[in-house]
Amino acid sequence: MCGIVGYIGYEQAGPFLLDGLEKLEYRGYDSAGVCLNDGKELVVKKAKGKLKVLKELTDNGRKLDGTVGIGHTRWATHGEPSDVNAHPHLSESGRFAVVHNGIIENYQQLKDYLTSKGVVFRSMTDTEVIVQLIEYYYKGNLIDAVIKMLEKLEGSYALGVISRENPDEIIAVRKESPLIIGLGENENFIASDVTAILSKTRKIYRLENNEIAVLNRENVKIINTDKEEIRKDTETVNWDINAAEKGGYEHFMFKEIMEQPKAIRDTISPRIKNGRVVLDDISLTAEQLKRFTKINIIACGSAYHVGVVAKYIFEKMLRIPVETDLASEFRYRDPIINDKVLTIVISQSGETADTKEAMKEAQRRGSHVISVVNVVGSAIAVESDEVIYTWAGPEISVATTKAYSTQLAVIYLMALYFGDMLGTIVADEYKALVGELEQLPERIENILQHKEKIQYLASKYFNSRDIFFIGRNIDYALSLEGSLKLKEISYIHSEAYAAGELKHGTISLIESGTPVIAIATHEELIGKIVSNIEEVKTRGAQVMCIACDNHPEMENIGQTIYIPKVCDMLLPSLTVIPLQLFAYYVASLKGCDIDKPRNLAKSVTVE
Repeated sequence: MCGIVGYIGYEQAGPFLLDGLEKLEYRGYDSAGVCLNDGKELVVKKAKGKLKVLKELTDNGRKLDGTVGIGHTRWATHGEPSDVNAHPHLSESGRFAVVHNGIIENYQQLKDYLTSKGVVFRSMTDTEVIVQLIEYYYKGNLIDAVIKMLEKLEGSYALGVISRENPDEIIAVRKESPLIIGLGENENFIASDVTAILSKTRKIYRLENNEIAVLNRENVKIINTDKEEIRKDTETVNWDINAAEKGGYEHFMFKEIMEQPKAIRDTISPRIKNGRVVLDDISLTAEQLKRFTKINIIACGSAYHVGVVAKYIFEKMLRIPVETDLASEFRYRDPIINDKVLTIVISQSGETADTKEAMKEAQRRGSHVISVVNVVGSAIAVESDEVIYTWAGPEISVATTKAYSTQLAVIYLMALYFGDMLGTIVADEYKALVGELEQLPERIENILQHKEKIQYLASKYFNSRDIFFIGRNIDYALSLEGSLKLKEISYIHSEAYAAGELKHGTISLIESGTPVIAIATHEELIGKIVSNIEEVKTRGAQVMCIACDNHPEMENIGQTIYIPKVCDMLLPSLTVIPLQLFAYYVASLKGCDIDKPRNLAKSVTVE
């Protein structure tokens, strides 16, 4: 949520800031702005709405003078989306400017205090208290003022600060919200995400909590709040810059759907050696694993849906009870967690605020935590006991596709690895499952080659008011993700239901013409889901089925999309592909902003 970019060098900062903000659009925002030091004063330009408004206002940044500047895309939390509430924010005198990601929890108390001292606020944001505090505490030394300000803040923040008093510096600070420093030749950068600066550098520092970076054109100095210098190792980003570009596709989402075979192959292949799953990142021994009496899976959004799938897979293959929790609810129900519970947290960004705090709660109660994360060096990856990375590469579209699929791939790897350690998988089954797992990318490629039928079905349903998804067992877990994909990018009301629950109230919503998407891949329950399909058809539903190709008779029940028959464990990875494509085509036919759906953000870094 929100995006920060900053530049100090010898080139005009404006065009780079606008380009960097464009790379951060996927994070979700409702206004954008920049502030540059033109050599005399701090000049702010900001606007409500899409970045193109700001680009038109500034001629893509070319109208802005100055070689030092900060920029921001804002996702509103405190104060409605507006020009005034957009970042950057200036202090009352105009001497200081700040951009901020995060939440200042005690902002009202700070605002009341500053107001009592005569400070006049312009916006309704929590962020403005930061820059007003800096000015209030400034006595000739900017670092001292920033440190004094930090002592007063409660909450989370990533900050970029520039000053008329220190025209050749940018100050950057991080606490519980991601911020990186980019290192160039006679120029340096700050950003909330590496994608914003990949065109300029691949050498970065990742700021840790309570670290302060002081940037000038030639170097970067990092200190703590006692002003002691901190030595950090640089990290080289290996992402292909083309991975953050559309590459000829109309939307990032479609590109990322098509990238899934490669992403899954990249996640699986290095971890299968000589027919065995090898997780070098996991240090747990068989003896330690056998001590666990329960597995808790914690996540949000689509990652939570991966956790629902994992519950079915782990319980069947490991014979250990599994509980899947929404991270936003986990901390507030006094969970029964101790050192006999293995906790698995799943997060694409590794910075999801609710997931991170839930993880800390599990650790405080003694649980061993394994994280499944895409972003190397992210907070959850660093703070968990062990981490397994999904090698999905950058995912730009807000609606996740390849991150979801690579998280599923890691779940399969973990199930096989732990099942082998526990002895709950016999040798022949293990060998067969590993073999099928290695063939998974090829089978997904096959589904993607036959996407035209899904596009045709989308053309029949894109004007629907409501669409329902039903399934049983692991198919129900997939219906949750299919429904979420559709609603978040097409804005069609959609719900997912366990098919066996239809008669307990939900079937009252079915009327003539209501589309129902029935997932019918779980072999043991085909008969039951067929009965449920007949129930909704009797009430006038238009049914679309997703079924395995060993059941051609499903075509007699409703229009059917077939996927290859594989073992039950791997079915979710195949089933999700037509669900993603259906959502994409529906949203495309409706003319929706697919990569940047309204009100949503890619990385949810506030609770």
